[in-house]
Amino acid sequence: MKLIITIDTEENIWNRYSATDNPVDNVDAIIPVQRLFDQYGFRPTYLVTYPVATNPRSVEILSRILEEGKCEIGMHCHRWNTPPFEGQNSIRKQDTMLSNLPADLIFNKLSAHHQAIYQNFGTTPISFRAGRWGFGPAVANSLCKLGYLVDSLVTPFVSWEAKHGPDFTKFRPNIFRFNSRGLDDRDAKGAILEVPVTIGFLQLNFQLSQRILGTLEKSILSKLHVGGILAWLGVLNRVLLSPEMTTAPSVIRLSRQMEKKGFSFLNLTFHSPSLQDGLSPFVRTSEEEVEFFKRLKMYLDFVRNQGWESMTLAEFESEYLNLTR
Repeated sequence: MKLIITIDTEENIWNRYSATDNPVDNVDAIIPVQRLFDQYGFRPTYLVTYPVATNPRSVEILSRILEEGKCEIGMHCHRWNTPPFEGQNSIRKQDTMLSNLPADLIFNKLSAHHQAIYQNFGTTPISFRAGRWGFGPAVANSLCKLGYLVDSLVTPFVSWEAKHGPDFTKFRPNIFRFNSRGLDDRDAKGAILEVPVTIGFLQLNFQLSQRILGTLEKSILSKLHVGGILAWLGVLNRVLLSPEMTTAPSVIRLSRQMEKKGFSFLNLTFHSPSLQDGLSPFVRTSEEEVEFFKRLKMYLDFVRNQGWESMTLAEFESEYLNLTR
């Protein structure tokens, strides 16, 4: 089993979509979390937004880690703060999905972001995740043009349609390759490898669990919060592999389920603002910050005890390519 750690490395401000006001002080908190990864010999993938990629302090911090060979730098594109801009300082929440832009503007934003990473970090990024999970054919086409090899934005069993984004409810936590027409353009020799975020159920039958949950979410029973009641009872539990929203015992149990089901990798994810209290809805207080780090350390202890190997997204893509040649 391989452990991939993907960190959305982004500006401090949550749920405010400004082109210009994007402080990135939270990146300083990467120093202690990277120290923790170093203790285990784990190498994360920092998926950086444009404000992070162009801020001297954040570039200095991440460049030092990159130069020591302890991480990978990839792209995490927030459409509202990546040039070229469309003439307004802030945009509506429903317009925050990159995939909802015209194709030429998508390419221009991704190209500008790509160049900023290359110029400031001295590395050519090949790994990608769209902000707010906004993905579509025009994004895929742009990534192919820019030479990206691996994407990590599919959230299995989850729909973002209520936020004007894609529906991933029919996706499973499996890797697959796709081409320039998008995620449905699957091809064993496709240009880009999709490495989904690890989401599954604590119950062994993922497909049955998703069908039940999907039925509940679409029925009148959703108003009665039946899904939440079943989760509380331990009957139906959909779990994201993240120290932000999930207890350590739950992510450990999910990891064991994934291993039982024959998956070859786990993709643990969180947001860099969660490393500093008060910047994300997941870590609101200093007490919650302490708990966040406790959960993360407990999980890393578990992975080390299992003897599982850590890989960046690019390393995983390279190994997968070699195995399928």
